[in-house]
Amino acid sequence: MYTSAKPYFYGTGRRKKSVARVRVYPGTGSITVNGKDIDEYFGLETLKLIINQPFGVTGTTGKFDIVVNVNGGGISGQAGAIRHGIARALVLADETYRPALKQAGFLTRDPRMKERKKYGLKAARRAPQFSKR
Repeated sequence: MYTSAKPYFYGTGRRKKSVARVRVYPGTGSITVNGKDIDEYFGLETLKLIINQPFGVTGTTGKFDIVVNVNGGGISGQAGAIRHGIARALVLADETYRPALKQAGFLTRDPRMKERKKYGLKAARRAPQFSKR
């Protein structure tokens, strides 16, 4: 595990109910999520691809070690939050990455949230079953 003695770049990512606190260290490309390896934490390859997208856009694959603390939401929201946090941290590492990350949309916080349940309905829009008699 990394100590705070090593210099790092920090980024906070959010998506739905998930919050990811991301630390980016110069290194070899290892990604640790909540103390576990990325392969152990995320089972699906698509989620790992989502997390690695900022590195593909900036051409920095394998140049940084990532340590993430993420909580809240589900695994898909957490993956999106980690991507957002990594993108923010990379901009702090090197300002020249900003146009590419901005173009790809990784610096923008995804505003889509769960819609609240309304009274008289079973869910946000789901109405009770209609019966003629």
